[in-house]
Amino acid sequence: MRTEVVTTKNSETGKKKKNGIQFLIEAVAVLLFSIIFLIPFYFIFVNSFKTSQEAAELSMSWPSEFQILSNFTEVLNARNGMLLTAYFNSTVITVLSITILVVVCSMTGFVLQRRKGKGVSMMAFLFLSGLMIPPAIVPTIWVLEKLHLFKTLPGITLIMVALTIPFSIVLYNGFIATIPREIDEAAIIDGCGSWRLFFNIIFPLLKPIHSTVIILNAVNIFNDFVHPLYFFPGAQNATVQLTLYNFMSMYNTSWNLLFANVLLITIPPFILFLFFSNKIVAGMTSGAVKG
Repeated sequence: MRTEVVTTKNSETGKKKKNGIQFLIEAVAVLLFSIIFLIPFYFIFVNSFKTSQEAAELSMSWPSEFQILSNFTEVLNARNGMLLTAYFNSTVITVLSITILVVVCSMTGFVLQRRKGKGVSMMAFLFLSGLMIPPAIVPTIWVLEKLHLFKTLPGITLIMVALTIPFSIVLYNGFIATIPREIDEAAIIDGCGSWRLFFNIIFPLLKPIHSTVIILNAVNIFNDFVHPLYFFPGAQNATVQLTLYNFMSMYNTSWNLLFANVLLITIPPFILFLFFSNKIVAGMTSGAVKG
């Protein structure tokens, strides 16, 4: 009996020690990642309040003279209010792209999950290959020009949709696998057609993955720099990331205005991600139950 009691106490002590070490490792990891992410944000935040001379030093010291109002006013008024135009363009592109993605990708994921066959398997392979094959810039521009969509909002919206469709379909496909087929069968017995089955019954059940797809893709599309640069050029077609060029040149860079611009275009997606991060995790993990 005494031996059993000693063994039990030793095992409990070992578990407490193990839990303490695990907690310490997790705390160090959280602290490390917080430092990695917060230091750059603090650097941008501090330098956006400085004068042009102080900001040119690119230091992390607190400003001796605050120019908050003048810096942000100059950024908003630069090049006839280009930042406001860029906000409008980026918002329209993001909203249109997300709307198309949610409807098209949810329907595609449902078909790929519920139907079997060589044709469906080939379609799934083609969609998955889109995750690995990079876009071809010059042929895509040529196609857009032939369709009269180059430098237009519909054109860049279709580009963004095409780039994010594969990943979104994978998410929907994995989540729909967790929805029992008996729901489909019961709806069909009650007289539901294909369209009514999907939009009235299946589509509302996809709310967790809707949130994941919307937030992840909205942040990526809103913050995209490369593709609007190639497929949506022109001062009147600027997006928020392209406004960074307003304060950069070959001979001089207004670092205080550049950092103020970065802060203005970073805050909206940061707030969106901050408030909905739990829904992102819920949607991602819900689709991991079945494959």
